[in-house]
Amino acid sequence: MRILFIGDIYAETGLKMLQRYLPRIRKDYKINFTIVNGENISTSGKGIKKSEYFALKDLEVDCVTLGNHTWFRDETKKLIDEVSDLLRPANSNIHQPGKGTQLFNVGNTKIRVTSLMGRTFMADLSDNPFCKLDDILKDDNSDIHIVDIHAEATSEKVALAAEFDGRVQAVIGTHTHVQTADERVLPKGTAFLTDAGMTGPYDSAIGADLEAVIYRLKTGMPRRFVPAKGPAQLCGLIMEFSGSKVSRLKRIFISPQRPYEPNKW
Repeated sequence: MRILFIGDIYAETGLKMLQRYLPRIRKDYKINFTIVNGENISTSGKGIKKSEYFALKDLEVDCVTLGNHTWFRDETKKLIDEVSDLLRPANSNIHQPGKGTQLFNVGNTKIRVTSLMGRTFMADLSDNPFCKLDDILKDDNSDIHIVDIHAEATSEKVALAAEFDGRVQAVIGTHTHVQTADERVLPKGTAFLTDAGMTGPYDSAIGADLEAVIYRLKTGMPRRFVPAKGPAQLCGLIMEFSGSKVSRLKRIFISPQRPYEPNKW
């Protein structure tokens, strides 16, 4: 079983990059199941619209996780209750629509995907992700459980992975839009990557136009962030499983300086 996780899709540039490379990656690496974080896929770089969700489904994406920009688009509130594979953070306010964990049957394998949101340095008032994941695991009968922890602090992601090492099959961080180079299998068998990275504008500050970001940081004055133009990148992680045990990991990073060159594991 090979599972592909793609980091935060950012705006139209990210979607086009996914449309260009996802079919090739799926074929070259014989991917069985695909997860993407889609909370930034909208044209402004925040939220997800119905049309963008279905653009991902056209690419045969199996599950879409979200994060702190889940509710930026009003139409998401209705869409998330109409489909089963669009997941807002499971530790969100209980009165919010949608769900944060879902079981998928892929052949004879049961794959669970859980979306969680961190609390350190995050403006959203979410519940404790450690406690929420504990609750989910009480009734979990999956063979492979993949957790997307959408968090700002690397320490929070590392701590969550360590706490649930051996209890879930993978913990993958999102949100910071910068891919880390620390993919590894933890002592009790859980695959971990601090941040999967971003699929979107390459010459940018986490996807946004550099001029606007520099202006705000330099002057302290407000300026609206807009998605950067120009070349793009794609970031993600391939996980290979033998039964419920992860056997191999491969980070994917495609950019103008790192062209796509599929190779053997």
